[in-house]
Amino acid sequence: MDLNSAVNAHVEWKTKLRSAISTQSQFDASAVSKDNVCPLGQWLHGEAKLKYSKLAAYTECVGAHAAFHREAGKIAGLINQKNYVAAEAALDSSTAYGRASSAAVVAISKLKKEAAL
Repeated sequence: MDLNSAVNAHVEWKTKLRSAISTQSQFDASAVSKDNVCPLGQWLHGEAKLKYSKLAAYTECVGAHAAFHREAGKIAGLINQKNYVAAEAALDSSTAYGRASSAAVVAISKLKKEAAL
């Protein structure tokens, strides 16, 4: 797993969500909310679990990644409800989404370092 690419993919969610707001597109909010659908989540719940589950950074990464997807899913739900003002506001760095996004990036970086990936 290329964790640098995983970080970039998760950072890009903000762009995807903003694009959906501006184009008034819909999301599968249920799928966005799941932490085992994206490549990082599949890796965390599969190969990484077997290899790194004893590492504190692994546990932190799984939790932060799940929290990120829950928050992204909430914003996707707001977009689907056509509540674009609330969805845009929810993307701010001081919101639950912003904090979850930052925490996920930090946790992925810690796992990369601790697992020597």
